[in-house]
Amino acid sequence: MKKIVLYSFILSFASVLVGQTQNRPMTEDDYYRIVTLPIPENIQLEVGGLSVLPDGRLAASTRRGEVWMINNPYLKGSGQPTYKRFAHGLHEPLGLLYRPDGSFLLSQRGEITHLVDSDGDGVADVYESFYKWPLSGNYHEYSYGPVLAPNGDLLVTLNLDWIGHGASLAKWRGWLLKFDDKANMKPIATGLRSPAGYIALQNGDMFYTENQGDWVGSGRMTHLETGDFAGNPEGLVWSQDPESPVKLTMKDIPDTGEPLYDVAKRVPGLKAPAVWFPHTLMGISTSDIKEDMTKGAFGPFEGQLFVGDQGHSKIMRVMLEKVKGRWQGICFPFREGFQSGILRMVWGLDGSMFVGQTSRGWSATGKDPFGIQRLVWTGQMPFEMKKVISKPDGFEVEFTLPVDKKTAQDPASYQFNSFTYKYHHNYGSPIINASERVIRHIVVSDNGLKARIVLDSLKLGYIHEIKAEGIRSAAGLPLLHNVGYYTLNEIAEGEKIPASQWTVSVSKPADNSMTAHSGHTMPAATTAAPKGPSTAKRNVDQPADWTNGPDQVITLGTVPGLKFDITQVQVKAGSRIKWVFNNNDDMLHNCVIVKPGTANPIGEAAIKLGLKGPDLQYVPKSANVLFHTNILQPETSEAIYFIAPNEPGDYTFLCTFPGHHTLMQGKLKVTK
Repeated sequence: MKKIVLYSFILSFASVLVGQTQNRPMTEDDYYRIVTLPIPENIQLEVGGLSVLPDGRLAASTRRGEVWMINNPYLKGSGQPTYKRFAHGLHEPLGLLYRPDGSFLLSQRGEITHLVDSDGDGVADVYESFYKWPLSGNYHEYSYGPVLAPNGDLLVTLNLDWIGHGASLAKWRGWLLKFDDKANMKPIATGLRSPAGYIALQNGDMFYTENQGDWVGSGRMTHLETGDFAGNPEGLVWSQDPESPVKLTMKDIPDTGEPLYDVAKRVPGLKAPAVWFPHTLMGISTSDIKEDMTKGAFGPFEGQLFVGDQGHSKIMRVMLEKVKGRWQGICFPFREGFQSGILRMVWGLDGSMFVGQTSRGWSATGKDPFGIQRLVWTGQMPFEMKKVISKPDGFEVEFTLPVDKKTAQDPASYQFNSFTYKYHHNYGSPIINASERVIRHIVVSDNGLKARIVLDSLKLGYIHEIKAEGIRSAAGLPLLHNVGYYTLNEIAEGEKIPASQWTVSVSKPADNSMTAHSGHTMPAATTAAPKGPSTAKRNVDQPADWTNGPDQVITLGTVPGLKFDITQVQVKAGSRIKWVFNNNDDMLHNCVIVKPGTANPIGEAAIKLGLKGPDLQYVPKSANVLFHTNILQPETSEAIYFIAPNEPGDYTFLCTFPGHHTLMQGKLKVTK
């Protein structure tokens, strides 16, 4: 019997290797399987919070103001999960914390609420206010949490209001707050804009994730300590309050467009991010954070962090290290393909991960309006860059499996670039100061698990893109994810590899601007494309021969949820059109008109533009693109002029800002 089992195992393992190397490339699903929990049709489970109970049940709060108890969420045996409503009538709770006594705490818009089932019938009969805060009534006043810190403190974050830009219209909006068990509150830090995801690690360090917006060039993760200012100045309106540990004022914050790292050197208390998530290259709206304390039940990434992305319906992975007292690290892609926008993640009792999702008003690439899925490690070891460690002259990459030394020692297997973002009041930022880093030397460890890479220079405060497309494992596998983005806040100490030992010939001079060894310099010219004059596909000036003006003026705008406010427009073939696009949303958008049947390929091509995307206004160079506006800031407008196509048909107008095209489309009907 033992021989049969062993033989079966060998055959199974061999078939896996065959699948990896001959039949097909391995995918994320081979290593991390997504299991979807069925939800009854009469339950709108727009998840705002998740909590795992010791008895195996899963509790979920919803944006519709309910709390549901889910039995058998692990789908054991042939049984299906069952749902029982525990509470209702709440105001958009965006968190849920189970307490050892069987009660719950959750944040509504204006308070932390204590839910108790006092008679044991499985339904809350006590709704008790734990702590209240003021509200202005603005729709954007989301409240998140609470999150439990290892020392027993409760943490809550409060979203800024939105009035065409972020604003703190009610006290402590844009702040991280701390509570003890008796509801005594202390404000901890401000500069937060949309802090949907945050965590207190097992060592007590607090981190939060931020979404691109005003004063936020791209998604990022910031380490927060008492008195920190994370970048958005609107919360500073409360800094003169006697309880405030932050003493900066709004007047102290320059609006120069320099990188945030540089400004932080001149503004004490301003905290540069520990990790940037490059916009559209990694995600577009970061959410929850989870620390892997599963002791290997979730794979080879013990101690690392997993970060959800609401807009791209994906999970990213983060490795942190502390260098000279400052946190920094790298983010990697991890798992795509979730059914809706990821807002909450929580560890199951077996080391799997429950993922709570919603997309109403916060549209996502996942097509469903909501859902709960469970992410399970299959037990197979993915070939990944496990860690990237800062070195005084470059980086050391550690892999999950031994590498093929020939490919790992070949400079052509790698590409290193550095770039950063503007720190300014505008919504988001183009990529600026992008430049390539040159490899000077590579050393692969004897066991094949590490590659130390010496670069021409390192740029403090910059994101360092690390691509390793040419790397193969000893068994011939490509990396499952071959790119990562390291945020460098400090240069590690240690011994450098002498230049006399370098083995890579240098074909171009090093870029020494803002290197690890230079003093402060002003940033180089931005790589972002200027608004610029009219072009053939973006004519912003009415043609001189239109003496009687346009034949038709079309004005369209946006509505929440990644939608145009007009879904169909009709024009006559060959007519003169003035097309006015008003971006009255709180996100960046453009409007692109394309040939029939090409909208989705154009949208997908925009995602693949990578670092070149901002330069091109996220408009791919394609004959299928007929006309377009530039990317517009919130509350701005642009008009373009064009002659409607001569060929009748159903054309499409869409937003090609990465991730938006799947939802943000309309029909341009051209008639004879």
